Amino acid sequence: MTAHPTLGFLLHDVARLLRKRFEQRAKDLGLTRSQWQTLAYLANNEGIHQSGLAEILEIEPITLVRILDKLAERGLIERRQHPTDRRIWLLYMREEAHPILAEMREIGEVTRGEALEGVTPEQRDQLFQTLSVMKTNLVQACRTPVADNETKHG
Repeated sequence: MTAHPTLGFLLHDVARLLRKRFEQRAKDLGLTRSQWQTLAYLANNEGIHQSGLAEILEIEPITLVRILDKLAERGLIERRQHPTDRRIWLLYMREEAHPILAEMREIGEVTRGEALEGVTPEQRDQLFQTLSVMKTNLVQACRTPVADNETKHG
């Protein structure tokens, strides 16, 4: 193994540490990581159906149902029936969730500030540009099937 971590390991470690630091600051909100992640994604996707949100979060729909049940019990989200399909529930934030979301955004800002301490504005811009290009490349690559000869190792 080399002395320097690979790009994948480094990105994973940075993301893990950002979540850990956010959790340290957000513990008084009384939400689990899965609950605050669900709220954060729902805030940007209001009106989405449960299976769509589960897909975005990359979790099983039944797992999301349990998370949503807890958030609904706290009065933070509500399920509304789809206007034309009784089997589908659409998800919305309740007013009670907005102060918590504002606090989460504030905690996120402080956490990002800690992570980017000593990084110049120019370096930040370059980092975001590079990561955005990488994301675009990987989204496109994930839409393309892997050739059979690429999946064989040796």
